[in-house]
Amino acid sequence: NDNTPTTMLKALSKVTIKGVVDNDNDSSNGFLNNFTGTVATTIFDKYLEKTTLVNDGNGEPVSFDTQDSKIFRGKAAVVNGAFEFDFIVPKDIKITPGPGKLSFYAENGALDKSGYTIDITVGGIIDNPPEDSTGPEIEAFLNDESFIGGGNTNGSPNLIVALSDASGINTSITAVDHDIIGVLDGDTLNPIVLNDFYQTDLDDFTSGKVNYKLRDLDVGPHTLKIKAWDTYNNSSTTALNFVVVSDAILNLENVLNYPNPFINYTEFWFNHNKPNEPLEVQVQIFTIAGKLVKTINEEVQTSGSLSRSISWNGLDAFGNKIGKGVYVYKLRVLSRASNLFSEKYEKLVILQ
Repeated sequence: NDNTPTTMLKALSKVTIKGVVDNDNDSSNGFLNNFTGTVATTIFDKYLEKTTLVNDGNGEPVSFDTQDSKIFRGKAAVVNGAFEFDFIVPKDIKITPGPGKLSFYAENGALDKSGYTIDITVGGIIDNPPEDSTGPEIEAFLNDESFIGGGNTNGSPNLIVALSDASGINTSITAVDHDIIGVLDGDTLNPIVLNDFYQTDLDDFTSGKVNYKLRDLDVGPHTLKIKAWDTYNNSSTTALNFVVVSDAILNLENVLNYPNPFINYTEFWFNHNKPNEPLEVQVQIFTIAGKLVKTINEEVQTSGSLSRSISWNGLDAFGNKIGKGVYVYKLRVLSRASNLFSEKYEKLVILQ
C-alpha cells in the first residue's frame, strides 16, 4: 500500500510483524482465509558496499552494493491466512538509517506464495533498551539430538547446534567477528561461518537451530568449538568432542538393553556409524547353555547414531514366558547399502 508509512527498525527494538497471505498476489482481492501453514521470513539490513579482491592479480578492484546482511531469519505459523511474529533487531546494524527489505515465503503442503516489501527503514537505536549481559545457551550434536559428546560418528555428519537466548540470536554480518562460527581442531584461520544455516524455531525468535553438513572428516578424534552471539553482542562458546569412524566398516558401540534387569519389557539400544541407511537388525537370545529361545528381526533407520526401537516382552518363540535368570544375546546389524555387517554379544537378566 503506497499510503502505508515506512516502518523504522531500530537496533535493540522489539518488533512485531503482522501479515496475510494475499489471494493471487493481489491484496485488493482479499486474503486466503483458508490458508493454514507456515511462513519463512528473512529481514535484510541496508545495502553494503563491497569491493572485489582481484584474486587473479589482474585488473582493478571494483566496488558494488549488495543486500546480504540478514538481521532475522525465522518461521511462523499461518492460521486462516494470517501470521504474526516478534524479533529483536540486532545491535550490529549500521546506525545510519537506510532502506531494508522483508522477504516472505509461505506454504501449506499444497500451495506456496512469496512476496516482499521494501517499506522499512533500518537504522538508529532505541533509547534505554532493556539490559542483557548473558550470552546464548549452546548445545551441539551430530546427526540427531541423541548424540553424546565423545561418541563415534560417520565421516560426513550433520552438525546440529541448538541456540537460545531471551534477546534472540545475532545473524547479522555487518559487524566483524560476531558470526555464529565453528572452529574444527583449532583451525582458527578457516572458521566455519554458520549464520546462513540458522533458523529460528516456529513462532519463537528466542531459540532455533543450525543445521550444517560437515564433509569428509579424517578418521579419528576431533574437537569442534562453537561460538554464538545474541542481539546485544553477548557471546558464549561450547566444545563438542567426537570420533570419526571409517565409513569402510559398520561400527557398533554401547550395545545394551534397557531396563536390565527387567520383568516383561526391555529395549535393545546400540550406536552405529550408518545414519540414514536402512539396517537389518537381528537379536538372538540364548540360555547360558547356548539354547536359542528367541529371534527378533527388524529393519531400522535412524537419522543419527542411536537406535532404540527394538523391544522384547520376555516371551520365547512360542509365546511362553521364559524363566528368570541370566541370558546371552547376540546383536547383528547388516547394511545392505554398504554391504557391511557387525555383531556383538551382551547379557541380560530376567526377573520373575
